[in-house]
Amino acid sequence: MARDGKGMEGRRHELLEDVHARAAEVAKELGIDPDLADQIGCAIADHLAQNWGGQNFTIPMDYHYRIGKRDSEIYDLFTGNNHHILAREFGMTVRGIYKVIARVRANGDPDQHDLF
Repeated sequence: MARDGKGMEGRRHELLEDVHARAAEVAKELGIDPDLADQIGCAIADHLAQNWGGQNFTIPMDYHYRIGKRDSEIYDLFTGNNHHILAREFGMTVRGIYKVIARVRANGDPDQHDLF
């Protein structure tokens, strides 16, 4: 028996319950009726259980995605002479901001369009 007095079959796995709760919370924040939001959260948790249940895996921290998103935001705010402001705003060094700008440009300036 689980600590809360319920058997394992009476309790959803902590991860699935967290996914259910978070999906329902986001749906409510988007203006969806609370009952429907709860059904959405439950459906997502059920999908995970049915399609991924029994698997052992590590969930990535998604570090590269978050850094890429931050770098894009910095580049979008970059005016050519606001390195110090961006460094303060993003909790980085000025040198770090220079590196971000160089990295984004090296990967292809999103504002530069191909001629052909």
